[in-house]
Amino acid sequence: MNFKIIRFQEHGDPRGQLVALEENKEIPFKIKRVYFMYDTLKDVVRGHHAHKSLEQILFCVHGSCRIHLDDGTETAEILLDKPYEGLYIANNLWREMYDFSEDAVLLVLASELYDESDYIRDYDEFLKFIGKKK
Repeated sequence: MNFKIIRFQEHGDPRGQLVALEENKEIPFKIKRVYFMYDTLKDVVRGHHAHKSLEQILFCVHGSCRIHLDDGTETAEILLDKPYEGLYIANNLWREMYDFSEDAVLLVLASELYDESDYIRDYDEFLKFIGKKK
């Protein structure tokens, strides 16, 4: 399954912590879109989709949440609860974000601009799509 946790370099001093991110250095792609989610209720599940070509890195910059990943064969459950760790998610992976803490802020860096045609929002269609690719 094509995902990994990336621990980013923290720079700290008595004033606090800083994490710097640069495309094609710490971020393995050119950043074309940034968005974040907050005030997500604990019982809400977000995502429910895969991308045909888009890559992402997810950071829970405050609080925590869990990410469910599925490649059609294997699944993984990842806890994001450190602002200096990001979850790299390649394309062709089904993702669901859930179990948000009350104070969670989930930041997403994306390799492409928003394009509805890149989304696969039906799980059975996702399975068909990846079956064609294997």
